[in-house]
Amino acid sequence: MKLALPATSANLGPGFDAVGLAVSMHLRVEAERAAQWQIVASGRDTALVGAVEGNLLVETFRSVMEETGLPVTPLKLTIHNEIPLGMGCGSSAAALLAGVALAAHFGPVALGDAGIVAEAAAREGHPDNVAACWYGGFTVSTLSEETGLEAATFAGNPEWRLLLVMQAASLATKTARALLPETYSKVDAVFNVQRSALLVAAFAQGRLDLLQTAMQDLLHQPYRMDACPLLKALLPMQGEPGIAGVALSGAGPSVLIILAENADDAQVKRRVRELAGPVELVPLRIAGGASCTWE
Repeated sequence: MKLALPATSANLGPGFDAVGLAVSMHLRVEAERAAQWQIVASGRDTALVGAVEGNLLVETFRSVMEETGLPVTPLKLTIHNEIPLGMGCGSSAAALLAGVALAAHFGPVALGDAGIVAEAAAREGHPDNVAACWYGGFTVSTLSEETGLEAATFAGNPEWRLLLVMQAASLATKTARALLPETYSKVDAVFNVQRSALLVAAFAQGRLDLLQTAMQDLLHQPYRMDACPLLKALLPMQGEPGIAGVALSGAGPSVLIILAENADDAQVKRRVRELAGPVELVPLRIAGGASCTWE
């Protein structure tokens, strides 16, 4: 079986735990039955990706198989990883989905697309990254006890240019979530409801001009500012020439910049480094969803 799963940038400002965008970095996995577990890893974070023990993909595969009463089949995995770990780019969502999808194939466990996404979302604890990773494009999702996971997605404009800005140090999602308050004011809640609705409309209609307002947030970014110095440095770029929108990528610490139509890429990169210092810059596009092929 071969899998390719895109990275994701969630929240996009006001869409906290609801919105995700698939972007053009991928986790690629080739899997076949084997006598014992083996991983051949390349790309980013190979020491972690290539370890069998403590590997989220392997642990998820084993867990799904065991929970359905099936024997755990050892696999040989050839993994090429482009998604940075601990940077707010959906690496855990991609690994969870890969583990569930492999169990669905090699089990086999009868899940289908919706079942794979729901199983991964239940393990992740929130659906935004996993839904966007599997379905691609711009995805809005929700989890409820009554209806389970529901998602709506559309491809987005493939011509939009994105720039991911990464620092050297990672930030655990659990740590980033601990920074948030338990309650919010009505004023802040209304502020985010208005902008998250506008954000969906902006992506649906291809309106880059709306993002300066639509990517504003009061629910999570202000509370994560000190733990995410790139956000503090780069958020003021929102509204500058060539910049359509700026937001923390997922729980951080990376920042996603969406360029305006007339932006000069080189000029934007110079401005980012002027404000943030030595950082890694990764040009991206909006990506499609997961692909699965098997023999």
